Amino acid sequence: MSKRILVVDDEPSIATLLQYNLEQAGYEVFTAEDGEEGREKALSLEPDLIVLDLMLPKLDGIEVCKQLRQQKINTPILMLTAKDDEFDKVLGLELGADDYMTKPFSPREVVARVKAILRRTQTIISVKETVEEEVDFMQVGELKVFPEHYEAYFASKHLELTPKEFELLMYLIENKGRVLTRDQLLSAVWNYDFAGDTRIVDVHISHLREKIEANTKKPLYIKTIRGLGYKLEEPKES
Repeated sequence: MSKRILVVDDEPSIATLLQYNLEQAGYEVFTAEDGEEGREKALSLEPDLIVLDLMLPKLDGIEVCKQLRQQKINTPILMLTAKDDEFDKVLGLELGADDYMTKPFSPREVVARVKAILRRTQTIISVKETVEEEVDFMQVGELKVFPEHYEAYFASKHLELTPKEFELLMYLIENKGRVLTRDQLLSAVWNYDFAGDTRIVDVHISHLREKIEANTKKPLYIKTIRGLGYKLEEPKES
């Protein structure tokens, strides 16, 4: 069964181009031309991934993303922006987008990015098939992750994580105690084979800290290693 992709873009030429290239790659593609229609189709069609333009009539991409995440819709979102404004990109990520691309872009690059996001997400969801019953959960301090159920808990409280946040948390736990550079995380979690914008990593690390750290200024779990990257470790008793 082919994956379902929802493309939300008010420029017909871009929507048509993306639809054609994604269908050629084997996906079932639906389109919406404004934010309200995009939000409703995201809820009714339950797509596997949403390609969401930032600048939309009725509801902009930021608001669509925000509303979907508030309704606990964790479908991966690839945001498109014609702006070079760092604020817009970072705000989109902070509100729950998984990735972004800046216009103009190559349709081939969009397809590659979509494949990478879906591949990584599917790897996490189907991890039960590879680990079988040998590992029911992974634990670091009060943090528990259940790969086979795609769920995480902190101090017995369920964590609401986007797919990309979960993938990042999984990778950090799998490499507990190791210092991981931003480029390593970008490559492993976002499947980039080139130097991308490591700000994506910083934003998602910040999201995780907000959910598992009592004091984000003095994190006990996800440590910043100055000049290198990040490391997840067992919290030390104070």
